[in-house]
Amino acid sequence: MEDTAARTGHDAGGRLTRLITGRRTAWLVALLPLVLGVLMLGLVGEGDRTRTDIDALPAGQDSTYATELQEKLPDKGASTAVVVFSASGGGKLEQRALGELRTLASDVKAAPVGPDGPLQVSEDGTAAIAVVPVEATTSDENSDVVADLRDQLAEGVPDGVEEEVTGPAAVRADLAEVFAGADVRLLLSTIGIVAILLVITYRSPVLWLVPIIVVGVADRVAAIVATQVLARLDVAWDESTVGILSVLVFGAGTNYALLLISRYRDELRRRESRHEAMRVALGRTAPAVLASATTVVLGVLTLLLSLTPTTRGLGLATAIGIVVAVFAALVVLPAALVLFGRWIFWPKVPHVGEASLVDSTTSVFARIGHQVSRRPAAFVVASLVFLAVLATGVFGLRSGLDTEDQFLDEPEAITALQRVGESFPAGLVDPARVVTGADDPREVLRTIADTEGVSGARITEEGNGVAQIEAVLAGDTGSQEVRDGVERLRDRLADYDDTHVTGTEAQAIDENTGAVRDRMVILPLILVLVLGALLALLRAPVAAVLLVLTVLATYVAALGASWWLFTGPLGFDALDNSTPLLSFLFLVALGVDYNIFLVTRAREEARTHGPRRGMLRALTATGGVITSAGIVLAAVFAVLGVLPLVVLAQIGTVICIGVLLDTLLVRTVLVPALALLLGDAFWWPKRFGVQGRTTGGADTPEPANAG
Repeated sequence: MEDTAARTGHDAGGRLTRLITGRRTAWLVALLPLVLGVLMLGLVGEGDRTRTDIDALPAGQDSTYATELQEKLPDKGASTAVVVFSASGGGKLEQRALGELRTLASDVKAAPVGPDGPLQVSEDGTAAIAVVPVEATTSDENSDVVADLRDQLAEGVPDGVEEEVTGPAAVRADLAEVFAGADVRLLLSTIGIVAILLVITYRSPVLWLVPIIVVGVADRVAAIVATQVLARLDVAWDESTVGILSVLVFGAGTNYALLLISRYRDELRRRESRHEAMRVALGRTAPAVLASATTVVLGVLTLLLSLTPTTRGLGLATAIGIVVAVFAALVVLPAALVLFGRWIFWPKVPHVGEASLVDSTTSVFARIGHQVSRRPAAFVVASLVFLAVLATGVFGLRSGLDTEDQFLDEPEAITALQRVGESFPAGLVDPARVVTGADDPREVLRTIADTEGVSGARITEEGNGVAQIEAVLAGDTGSQEVRDGVERLRDRLADYDDTHVTGTEAQAIDENTGAVRDRMVILPLILVLVLGALLALLRAPVAAVLLVLTVLATYVAALGASWWLFTGPLGFDALDNSTPLLSFLFLVALGVDYNIFLVTRAREEARTHGPRRGMLRALTATGGVITSAGIVLAAVFAVLGVLPLVVLAQIGTVICIGVLLDTLLVRTVLVPALALLLGDAFWWPKRFGVQGRTTGGADTPEPANAG
């Protein structure tokens, strides 16, 4: 039987497998990529990111057209920073201080906002604002300008007066600041979590070092390759791209490593030669990993259909990351492991002749399988009811975060915005901006001024056949009243050529519209691709459809459970527009991995033991490693919460809950129960032999040397 298994491993891996695991070649396969990766870290570095405002806006929307038209203005539609001055101890600002503040506002080149020049004092006299144009073409330039402005204000503000900076430019700068050093924090947190979980999983003080070094180098190489490719292809990406990429590479790479090492340990119990054991393990693991990785790559590449440039960049970057992770797990890692003896598993060193995990009748997952096999229908119903209860939370979902709700920790731009709202009309700080190429911009101005809900309008810039008009809308920032005002403006201006409305609220409307469109196009395509991948792998339509449906049910349940968590302990009022799409993408693409690992092993076992016993043996063999992989992946995505940005915390939470549901319930109970309930129909049109079947409700134990 060992000769047969060896031939199977030989055929599956071919020359490449022998090259990776060979006595004379393994050291070269292991060390050369690692050395090149380290050299790349020092000599190449990540690509330069030159994202502009338009890269974060969905194509074909009104605010996107407005932003494009702003490029024709003399200052290319500069953004604004709003400086807020208030008395340190509360109360009114003194006349002496106001005089000095007017001078300071002129020094920082604040634009005139009224008859009193660049400084506008509130009616209650407790605050004053100055609007400073910020000319910057990239996020980094914007951050530098805002930082310089804050430094200049801190040095020039009179005693007894506090200054804060808000407005679109400051919000954008503070968003960028969230990610200052974030990659390092995220990487260290991820490595720490993965290291702890690997030590617990392997129960070895040494073994965990090999996969974490290999995956760690792969993560940095993936970041460099992905960002360099994006830069060369002129594809936009934002501050969160590298962070999400890192989490994905660590999660997927560690999952693949766990699966390979588990199979390698089993083969070491059957073979004296560790090189032969790894060759067989790699040959039997690679098809499932490659199928899984292909599904993930195809899934994330669907983001290339998004209307938003930065989302397209995320899709391409993560696809590259998965390819690098697969190379590390199937080429570098097996070669690195065979360089060491069996001792690397110390203190639980596998020896030839020990029973394989698949033959256990007393392990946790063997006992779970035994219970499921007794009443599979009851377990199917109970699992579906539980998922359905969790899924009821989706009926209360709301999407679209306000500006002040995008941060877990409120930065200066948000607190200043709230302070302005206490003394000034909300629309004064962040007005709607109408950009027009009409022949008579004054006529456009009159139409705007006559629109319901507009409390003031003025032309702020004009040139090169384009004019920009700022319109102050009634209502609080982020309110439905303001958004209704934007829609009324767009309706009134629809008859003017080249006239578009932008601004924070207008962009929020268009981002939501783009997100809805992306979900309508991309979500069904992801399901079709996953279904196609499963059909190609299993050639069993019933099994493929059921697996897709279980993953879809997991996603809906995770989203519903997360919504209760968001609106309860976490205190979120809405989901970010990108949360449903990205959560669905990563959860479905990654979640189907565990089902692939389970059913491919079940099919392998069914050839000898029949479909029923084959599924139970597969659950016994893969239960521990897949559960460990799921916990690692869930923990890795939860690490996104170290960044004080709500959208990443939401994505991490949904995926964390979803992966745990998939790992602990769907893959452990629901899928085996469905397979046991349907029998041969689950694998149709494939039929396995009757060997290993039983006529009763429970399966009888097999001899310890089976398989």
